[in-house]
Amino acid sequence: MNRDQPEGTLVGASVGRREDPRLLTGRGRFTDDIRLPGMLYAAFVRATVAHATVTALDLSAVREVPGVVAAFDADDLKLGDITARLGRPASEFVPTSMPVLAHDRVRYAGEPLAVVVARDPYAAEDGIEAARVTYEARTAVTSDTQALAPGAPLVHDEAAANTLVDVSMFATEGIDEVFAGAHQVVRVESRTGRQNALPLETRGAVATWDDREQQLVLHTSTQVPHQVRTVAARCLGLDERAVRVMVPDMGGGFGLKCVVGREEIAVGAAALRMGRPVKWTEDRKDALTASFLAREQHYDVRAAFDAEGRILGLDTDLVCDMGAYSCYPFTAGIEPLMASAEMPGVYRVPAYRVRARAVTTNKAPTAPYRGVSRPQYVMVMERLFERAARELDLDPVEIRRRNLITEFPYTGVNNVTYDPGSYRESLDLCEATLREEGWYERRDEAAAEGRFLGIGYSCFSERTGYGSTAFAQRKMEVVPGFDISEVRMDTSGALTVTTGTMSHGQSHETTMAQIAADALGLALDKVRVHQGDTDRIVYGWGTFASRSIAVGGSAVRLAAAKLGEKLRLLAAHRWDVPTEEVSLAHGGVRHTDGERFLSHEELADVAYLKAHLLPEGVDPGLSATASFDVFNDGTFSNATHGVVVELHEGTGQVEILRYVCVEDCGVAINPQVVEGQCRGGIAQGIAGALFEQITYDEQGEPSATSFMDYKVPTALEIPDIGIQHLETPCAFTETGAKGAGEGGTIGAPAAVLNAVNDALRPTGVELNSTPVTPETVAHALTTHPLEHA
Repeated sequence: MNRDQPEGTLVGASVGRREDPRLLTGRGRFTDDIRLPGMLYAAFVRATVAHATVTALDLSAVREVPGVVAAFDADDLKLGDITARLGRPASEFVPTSMPVLAHDRVRYAGEPLAVVVARDPYAAEDGIEAARVTYEARTAVTSDTQALAPGAPLVHDEAAANTLVDVSMFATEGIDEVFAGAHQVVRVESRTGRQNALPLETRGAVATWDDREQQLVLHTSTQVPHQVRTVAARCLGLDERAVRVMVPDMGGGFGLKCVVGREEIAVGAAALRMGRPVKWTEDRKDALTASFLAREQHYDVRAAFDAEGRILGLDTDLVCDMGAYSCYPFTAGIEPLMASAEMPGVYRVPAYRVRARAVTTNKAPTAPYRGVSRPQYVMVMERLFERAARELDLDPVEIRRRNLITEFPYTGVNNVTYDPGSYRESLDLCEATLREEGWYERRDEAAAEGRFLGIGYSCFSERTGYGSTAFAQRKMEVVPGFDISEVRMDTSGALTVTTGTMSHGQSHETTMAQIAADALGLALDKVRVHQGDTDRIVYGWGTFASRSIAVGGSAVRLAAAKLGEKLRLLAAHRWDVPTEEVSLAHGGVRHTDGERFLSHEELADVAYLKAHLLPEGVDPGLSATASFDVFNDGTFSNATHGVVVELHEGTGQVEILRYVCVEDCGVAINPQVVEGQCRGGIAQGIAGALFEQITYDEQGEPSATSFMDYKVPTALEIPDIGIQHLETPCAFTETGAKGAGEGGTIGAPAAVLNAVNDALRPTGVELNSTPVTPETVAHALTTHPLEHA
């Protein structure tokens, strides 16, 4: 080990992902890889209609199917409901309880009614086919428009007008006068398609009773193991100590797995009843139709501008179709409350009024999905600026420059304080890149040749590191925020780090180890990271909202720093010098004289094996625990995306020719990982902009039940993505890092849509909703053909 290696050489370095050798060679261990003696397999009887009273559920034939061991309905298992709440008055929020298994009523096609347990997965599937369910049909509510129509059927009897959330969080005094006196008022009405997060690994769970520990052990693919433990214990009537949740390797989540699902609770109940391990693996049809969905939102927004293109006011009415139930713990408020609180984004908006509603429909419930409303409201904001630029005859980039926040900290009209960022710098660099590459000239040349080529931008921020304060502002009954880390050094000087976050592809085994190793002067291979085990991890809120490095990484850094202080104390005692004269160095602790050095191993030897040499009052061992929370409005990453597209006549295909992302997530712990997050997020944003949508017929049946119907982009549709980094260190986190998990997804739909509209400019057609399909583009080009000079 090189004692002269510079300190701080790991944070900021693109070291190789430590997970890759295991995952890329097929040595990963996912939920479906778990095999236990005597294991049984579960499948779910699901509703075949979207809205009905259940008049009879007959499982007698199921139990006669060869290989079927048992079948349970709600009356058999008698489980508690899953209920998420906000601390808001009844006029603003209506809670809905989601039964683990539906009984007297079903509210969406695919809702689970019973669980079948068999000796193999095939017998379980045969068993669900034998179930007999009798329904008394009710009228299905299949859109937000229908849900809000006078006299509409009620999805939940307690939710009048099918409204679960109705808040008006901001209303600047005198805003009507602002609009009345504005030089220009523009309006955008936008809809975004319902999507599925589509992790490569679908949901799954394996439950077994550990008789020795008197625990239900639940292996499950979740981003929030401690929340699953809480809900499982409550629904099953157990102490939390009697439930252990363990998460093996996870093949993606994207928010879909940061809520508690019904199936994992039912599998736990079946295992308790059977006294044998029970496994459930979601198939892709159920994942597309019966799992948590997202994104279906409707905006009607006006913006007032002065003659120079400066925004004067914003008036927003937004409705989110949340499906049949609130998700736990975020509730149906997750999307409308996010959008209403943060919609002004990177722009100086002096007056703001918003009404935000969550409506319930007879569709699968909605959960957070990467970006959570920000891809939608950013798209609307960017369309407003594009339309205002057109009406005021201004350059689309210049009108953004005139309105971007440039002085920090900045407290917006939404009462959110933005920490320093590079809003103007990212826009300037993104535009300069496209200009220097000659795309503006190529656009002009294409127009002269009768081709449709367009350039589009999006500017946005991403609030990351949400702490308890930010979530409490939503009035959540369950308030996420803090995270806890423990670091423990053994007698060999190796370090074990625990984190309450949960990696599902973000490389926590690498980045958390980089943080801890740098703080203590350790080699990276001396650090091991543990996550996803509720018995091993003190407590944690899991991974969502780009919080892992900002919050969880800060807890790791603080815990490592505490341990570092103890190492310094031990060295100072050994040398009989003040602690001010010793410092952490690579491989151990060094005295200021440059001569004396104690390795981690030597110090650990004293801490564990020679406790009689410890200073008075110092406990044996080398461990430290720390928590971290963000007691302000959080921190904001930011970026500008620039896109060049060409529209092809006849087919209506949108071809992305160039994609540039200029991002600023503060200190990048591992730039390679950040770039991977950007590229993956952008791919999902492009998917929402151009391809993916789940629709329903009038009876509430979902149209996309396989990848034959649900259009997912492949590598052929995703372009090479150029990424440039700016760095504005964060003052509110221990590492200077901000979050980087969702920015790609947030910026892509707006940039792509703006580029499409720029290409369509000769036709006079303007599109404001996604996905933009080839049929839509082809119709625009054939109905409004370009007039050749």
